[in-house]
This record gives sequence, C-alpha cells and structure tokens, in this order.
Amino acid sequence: MEKKKTVSKEKIIRRLKLLEGQIRGLQKMVENDTYCIDIITQTSAVKQGLSNVEDILLEKHISHCVVNQVRSGEAEKAKAEILKVYQLKRK
Repeated sequence: MEKKKTVSKEKIIRRLKLLEGQIRGLQKMVENDTYCIDIITQTSAVKQGLSNVEDILLEKHISHCVVNQVRSGEAEKAKAEILKVYQLKRK
C-alpha cells in the first residue's frame, strides 16, 4: 500500500513540473507578444492541469484522511473539511 502512495506523490510532482514548464512558456509568449488567443488557450490548459492536480489530491485526501477521521470518531471534522474543499472548488 505504501507504494501506491509514492506513485501518487510522484504523479503529482510530475504534473506540477509540467505545469511549471507551461507557466514559463506563458511568460515567454507574453514577452514575445504572442497572439492573445494563443496565450489564453495556454492559460486554459494550465488551469485544467491545476484542476487535475486538485482532483488527485482530493481523491487521495478523501480515500485516506477523511475515512480515517470518520473511523476515529471525527466525523464532524471530516464533514467540515469536505465542505471547505467543496466551497473552494466552486470559486
């Protein structure tokens, strides 16, 4: 089971490094006065990439942390965290 956690962590880090590269590319696009629609297309891809990272983290959190909170009698804490994340995702 530990290996699965490591794979998830590596997957998240890999995705964040890709996003970092995309951000650097966006900076160059702006510096080079690239056509606005092309820049907007890339910013959209970055937002989607960040959303995918959030989804992975949320799935990991719910399947591990929240389940453990409920099992240990901290259901209210688990509920509060789920509601907080839900509200953040709606912004």
